[in-house]
Amino acid sequence: MKEFMQAFFNCVGIFFVFYMVGYASFLFLSVTMGSIELNGTKRRNLLKNELQGEYYVPVSIVVPAHNEGITIESTIHSLLALDYKLYEIVVVDDGSTDNTSDVVRETFHMKHISRPVQRKLKCQPVETIFETREYKVPITLIRKKNGGKADALNMGINAARYPYFLCMDADSVLQRDSLKKIVRPVLEDEKIVAVGGAVRPCNDAKIVDGQVVQYHMPKKILPAMQVLEYDRSFLAARIFFDKFNGSIIISGAFGLFKKDVVIAAGGYDATTMGEDMELVVKLHTYCRECNIPYRIRYATDAICWTQAPEKLSDLRKQRRRWHIGLYQSMMKHRQILANPKYGFVSYVSYFYFLIYELLSPYIEVFGTLTMILACATGMLNLPFMLMYLGIYVAYSAILSLTAFFSRVHTIDLQLSFRDALKAAVLCVIEISFLRFVMAWVRTTALIGYRKKKNQWGQIERKKINLSNTGIQTNGRKS
Repeated sequence: MKEFMQAFFNCVGIFFVFYMVGYASFLFLSVTMGSIELNGTKRRNLLKNELQGEYYVPVSIVVPAHNEGITIESTIHSLLALDYKLYEIVVVDDGSTDNTSDVVRETFHMKHISRPVQRKLKCQPVETIFETREYKVPITLIRKKNGGKADALNMGINAARYPYFLCMDADSVLQRDSLKKIVRPVLEDEKIVAVGGAVRPCNDAKIVDGQVVQYHMPKKILPAMQVLEYDRSFLAARIFFDKFNGSIIISGAFGLFKKDVVIAAGGYDATTMGEDMELVVKLHTYCRECNIPYRIRYATDAICWTQAPEKLSDLRKQRRRWHIGLYQSMMKHRQILANPKYGFVSYVSYFYFLIYELLSPYIEVFGTLTMILACATGMLNLPFMLMYLGIYVAYSAILSLTAFFSRVHTIDLQLSFRDALKAAVLCVIEISFLRFVMAWVRTTALIGYRKKKNQWGQIERKKINLSNTGIQTNGRKS
C-alpha cells in the first residue's frame, strides 16, 4: 500500500510540473506579446500612424439593464460624451423592479412613442417604448417583460437601426475615444464580424467627460486585486489569441458586432449564463461551417471602465456565473475540439480554455487535497512543495505586475509610488490566496446551476464617480 501511495504522489508531482510549465510558458509568451503590442499601439498613436479622417461606421449602442437605477444615468451620460458622430443609444429595461426606467425617462426627458420592433431574434415582448432626440444622438428606452440578459440583448439588436451594434453593461462607462478605437478594425478590414475592447475596474477613479482624470488603486483590497487580475487576463490571452483569429470570448461589458451576421447565426442564447462567450464561439462555428471569410479582433486601446465587486459574496456570484457560462459554451460547441476545420481556434484557443480555465479549478483543488493527504500519510515532500509554490507565486506575480504596469503606462495613467507598492504586495496575495478561494467557488459552481439559468445575478452597485462639464443637445451644450 505504501509503495502504491508513493507512486501515486510521484505521478501527481510529475503531472503538476508539466501543468505549471505549460501554463507558465503560455503566460510568459502572451504577456510578452501583449506588452509589445501595447507599446507598439502607443507609439503609433503618438506618431499619428493610424487611419485618419472623418470616417464613421454607424453603431447602435445596446445597454441591457435590470435593476440598475443607481448606475444607469452615469452610463448614458458617458455615452453622450463619446467622441463620435454617428451612433444611437438603445437602453433595454428587462423588467426591472426598481426605478431604472423612471430614472432614464425623467433624466433625459423622454416621450412615449408607438414604434414597431421586428423580432428577427426571439425575445420577450415589448411593454412600452420611450425616445428622445433632444441630445446629439437619439436615445431609445425599451421596457420589456423579464427574460434575462441575453433576451434583453436580442431585443436591443431587433430595435437597432444601424448595421453594427455595441453591447455594454449598465454599470460601465466608456472612455471618450473608445467607440472610435473599437470601430477602427472594421474600417481596416471588411471581414471583421466582431471586435472586443479592454475592460478595467474604475472603483475610486474619477472620470470627467469620458476621461479618467484621477486614478489610483481601489482603496478596498478585493477590487484592487481584481485590477491586477483584469490586466493579466486582457493583456495576456486576448492579445495573443488575436494574432491568429483565435479569440473565443468578448466581454459582455464591451463588444462590437456586425448585426446581420449575428442575426444569421441566431443571436444571443437565452438558455446560457455566458451569453457573451457563447455568441463569439457561435460566430466561429457559423462562419466556418458556411465558409464565410471572417475575422474577430481585439482593440487593445479601446477602454471600458466597470465596477469590480467589493464584497466577497458578490465576487463569488460573479465568478460562479462566469464559470457556468464557460461550461455551457464549451459543451454546446464541443465539436470544435481537435477539429482540423477550426485550426488554431481548436488546437490552441479551445484547448487552453478547456485545460486552464474550465478544468483548472478542479485540478488546483485536487492538488491541494493531494498535498493534505500526503501530509497526513507522512509522505509529503516538503522541500519540493515549497519550491513549487514559491516558483509559481513569484513567476505569476512578476508577469501580473508586467501586465499591470504595461497597461498603466500605455494609457497614460499617473500612478503614485504608494499605489505601485500596493500593487506589488497585492499581486502576491491575489495569486497565493484569492486564486485558490475562487478555484473553490468555480469547483462548486455547477451544483444546482440549472435552477437559476435565466437570472441576472445582481451584485451591489455604487454610483460611478462621473462628471460632465456639458452635454450636447441639438448641437449645443447644456
